[in-house]
Amino acid sequence: MFVTLLKFAENRAAAPEFMAAHNDWIAQGFADGTFLCVGSLQPAAGGAILANGESRADHDARIAADPFVAQGIVTAETYEIDPKRTAAALDFLKAPA
Repeated sequence: MFVTLLKFAENRAAAPEFMAAHNDWIAQGFADGTFLCVGSLQPAAGGAILANGESRADHDARIAADPFVAQGIVTAETYEIDPKRTAAALDFLKAPA
C-alpha cells in the first residue's frame, strides 16, 4: 500500500491549465482499481493518494505520469506501508498470512 503526498511546488500557478488532465489521470487510477482514496491536503497545500495493488516501480511510474508532477506543479513524496492491523473493511490491504 502506498501513501503519496503531492505538495504544491514552484509552478503552482499553472495548476488551472493542467487541472482537467490531472483529474483524468486520477479517474484512470480509480478505473484501474489502484487508487483507494484521493483528497486535498489542508489548507490548500496539495493532495494525497492512498493506493494499493501495484508494485513500487509501477506506482512510481504512475505518479510520474501525473500531469501535475510532470509540469512541476507538485512534488511527489511516496511512503510504502505494510499494513499489519486494519479495520475489518480494510482487511484486503493486509498481505496473506
